[in-house]
Amino acid sequence: MHEIETLPDNHDLRLPAWGPFTKQYMGISHISDQARGLRFDLSVMPGFYRRKMDIPSVLWESGYHPWEATADYSFYSHRHELEWKDRVYTDISFSRIADQCRLIRVSLVNQTEHPQNLVLHWMASLQPPRLLGHGDVQVCADAQLPEGAVWVDALDYSELNFARPRPSDGLVYDGFLKGEIRGQHFTGGAAIGCNFGADQGDLLRYEINLAEPLENGVFLLRYQTEKSGELELQIGHQTYRFDVETSNSLRVALLPIGMLAAGDFTLSLSACGSGPLVLDGFTLLEHNACEDVIFVDRPWHIEPELLEGPVLGSLILRYKDCPYHYGLSWNYPNVEIRQYKNDELDRYARHTVHNHVDAVLQGNGKGHFTDVFIRPIHVVPASSKILHGMVCSGTYEEVLASLTAFSLDYDKCEAIYKAERAKLIQPPSYATGGTYTFSQQLMRATLLTNTVFPVYTKRRYIRHSTPGRWWDSLYTWDSGFIALGFSDLDAGRAIDCLNAYMTEPGDRQAAFIHHGSPVPVQHYVFLELWNQGQSLTFLNHFYPRLRQYYLFLAGKISGSTTCILRSGLLKTWDYFYNSGGWDDYPPQKYVHAQKLEATVAPIVTTSQAIRIAKILKMAAAMSKNWQEDIREYEQDIERWSHALEKHAWDEEAGYYGYVVHSEQGEPEGPLRHSSGANYNMGMDGLYPLVAGICTKSRADRLVAALFDDKRLWTPIGLSTVDQSAPYYRADGYWNGAVWMPHQWFFWKTMLDLGYSDLAFRIAETALDLWKRETEATYNCYEHFIVQTGRGAGWHHFGGLSAPVINWFAAYYQLGKVSTGFNVWMLQQSFNESYTAYQAEFRYASRAEQTFNIVVNMAEGVHYEVEGTGCTVHWTINSCGGVEMCISDCMPQAAVRIRAC
Repeated sequence: MHEIETLPDNHDLRLPAWGPFTKQYMGISHISDQARGLRFDLSVMPGFYRRKMDIPSVLWESGYHPWEATADYSFYSHRHELEWKDRVYTDISFSRIADQCRLIRVSLVNQTEHPQNLVLHWMASLQPPRLLGHGDVQVCADAQLPEGAVWVDALDYSELNFARPRPSDGLVYDGFLKGEIRGQHFTGGAAIGCNFGADQGDLLRYEINLAEPLENGVFLLRYQTEKSGELELQIGHQTYRFDVETSNSLRVALLPIGMLAAGDFTLSLSACGSGPLVLDGFTLLEHNACEDVIFVDRPWHIEPELLEGPVLGSLILRYKDCPYHYGLSWNYPNVEIRQYKNDELDRYARHTVHNHVDAVLQGNGKGHFTDVFIRPIHVVPASSKILHGMVCSGTYEEVLASLTAFSLDYDKCEAIYKAERAKLIQPPSYATGGTYTFSQQLMRATLLTNTVFPVYTKRRYIRHSTPGRWWDSLYTWDSGFIALGFSDLDAGRAIDCLNAYMTEPGDRQAAFIHHGSPVPVQHYVFLELWNQGQSLTFLNHFYPRLRQYYLFLAGKISGSTTCILRSGLLKTWDYFYNSGGWDDYPPQKYVHAQKLEATVAPIVTTSQAIRIAKILKMAAAMSKNWQEDIREYEQDIERWSHALEKHAWDEEAGYYGYVVHSEQGEPEGPLRHSSGANYNMGMDGLYPLVAGICTKSRADRLVAALFDDKRLWTPIGLSTVDQSAPYYRADGYWNGAVWMPHQWFFWKTMLDLGYSDLAFRIAETALDLWKRETEATYNCYEHFIVQTGRGAGWHHFGGLSAPVINWFAAYYQLGKVSTGFNVWMLQQSFNESYTAYQAEFRYASRAEQTFNIVVNMAEGVHYEVEGTGCTVHWTINSCGGVEMCISDCMPQAAVRIRAC
């Protein structure tokens, strides 16, 4: 499989330095300094001459739409609408010329009956990292020390123990270190906080190497606290106590320690419980050198020196302290170079659009944009005009050479553009899928280009595939669905996205990278990728990491508190408010409103744990080294299944209910609404179906509820909440809306149950819905309102909407094989013409259970299908694929399809 051996161990993505990584204005970005989180942005902003400047903000609907993209960013484009719909617009693309050079192509299109005077602004800026949530630019300090002194960052501890253990000790949010906070003016950008010091006995240990002995030594600590108190310092066997004083900003404390021999020793800081502290770091030095220690904020030099380029229509940007120079070239005669000294353009550029005089527009001084202002561009009615340019990076000499060597000859530029764009060719698909071509194109472009830099985790900055640029963060379950979408676009991108959330086996502070809802989608990505490729290298890399993830979710390692109820049911409220990703799901909201987190368990968490235990059990069977794990999975599955069936099933309601427990953790019964109705009439109440544990009679009732148009089924797909429930709403975020992710779980489950018609009903309804909305708005939305069927939420959403990629592939992409969760492929293959297919697989459910496998073979061919170790009935479905209905299946079986 795709280069598992080269997987990074730092959670980064294997992507080029140039790409759509911006967090501000759409365009192209370059990673200037990955260690410092520094990014260069170039945004191409169209507008009407002396009328309007259109800013392609990535933080709200601003008129641009991701249009096309290759997985490796050798080509991507977006359409920017100036007059809706497609009357006046620009198609802006970026194509690879060489590793450090990208072609810019802008097609300006006028489909009105009037001539248009258009403009382009090439806005170049250097963007430092910001604090989480699109916050302020982060400012770090330099510790300037006398010669020989060494600064120890507070995060460089060998051990941190909170006197009162916390649930998060083994699953620190966002891959931070235990106790880590990010903030302003810290020497490393981060410090120890998180209420360290609030409890007596909070402890930090450091392993120190002192190169030279101290005659009259001092321990110097940089800290901040809202309450004066004491700290205890231990160096070797010597113990000291010293005072810390109240301060609203970082300050230093000095503690004389006298003589200290050179060498290795352990240094410990122990809290006396006087109050929370923020610890930035410390040093050991001679008393007479203390006054030489100063802390100076490190400035970001974001205003470049503008250097004349080597050819007409070129410019070089030189930023102080940036490893790269940047070169720009263009091929239009009427250009003015301007500068905006402001940190945003959304308001400021619009406000100053009628300033036709100043070359330097002085705003708040907190940011800087170099503007290559190309104007006016005359486009006659019913015509278009194409302009080319180039952006490059490197040393001054390299940029000079690139600008000199590359000619913006029209034919040469068009040849590069066409060659790179030709890489967009998708796998062949059935003609019946042609109706979805455009809607799939937009989703591919959105999913592939939703990548940002920098995102901080594990003390480093990474590139990250985000559900949408509004989320300036990691997101665990969304990223699982991003990887599922990638699995049908590019295996390498899928593997990278999966790997980004894995941690090394034995990681004591992060069983996995956690942000948001702890729905373990990564395990399903693993199953999909395994079934596609059957790579043992892939298996050996990911199995131990996913097992660690599982063991934490199961409440077995690293202080996990998920399994503390005596019923055996799992809950993850200690880690996030959201159990299944459904923010306003009614019983979940009620649990939090009534502060019942300690005693009430949802259904989805235990159900998901059962299903991923089954997945890992299938994986473990592949190695003799993992045989002991199988018995553990079997015991877990049996225990949790019994708990759900015994404590959660509500016969009257026909749903599994949230389970209420006593303060001692004993189960007491289902959570009920004030009306007396089961409070879990919705997707959570159906999740044992996904787990595959229901009796046939219960499964039948749940399936009936799923497809009852008075309950879960709507004209646009599955509602999150039963429409007949007294707490159903039309105006909720999830309540009253249709989302894609949980529909994907139920779609796979229908294949497991042999309901191929119902599986297709879910997929086709979603694909039709997606087609209608994208064709109407060019947007890829989060969710859809049941009342109207219209899209809502974030408009450039990949993440949880990615299943529309999988559903298209499942029914229309040639060579795609789709199964439920119970099939583990041992080997499978097609011939080159897709007229023959054979597979050997293991089956992990009851022999009497009928299930489906869909195989997309070549059209227009007569086939014969045979099974070994199973009975196969088959048909050609309405899309063109071979749909097998398999029964009486042995634990290991095989199928073969061939032309006849």
